[in-house]
Amino acid sequence: MSLLSFETFCIEFYAEHTNSAGFQVYDKFVKSGLLEMLKTDYEDLHGMSFEWLMRFFDDYLRDK
Repeated sequence: MSLLSFETFCIEFYAEHTNSAGFQVYDKFVKSGLLEMLKTDYEDLHGMSFEWLMRFFDDYLRDK
């Protein structure tokens, strides 16, 4: 999966997970630094399960 596809996947599935619009999640990911983390830690994160990613995003964003 390419980096861009992974970022899109994370944004869209987190939007569904939180019942939010994609653009709102994108803004939240940018403001919190999570989008940058998806880029820098792509190799570690892209192999994680959907459920793990959603919990990770919940925890990360709760702390911001």
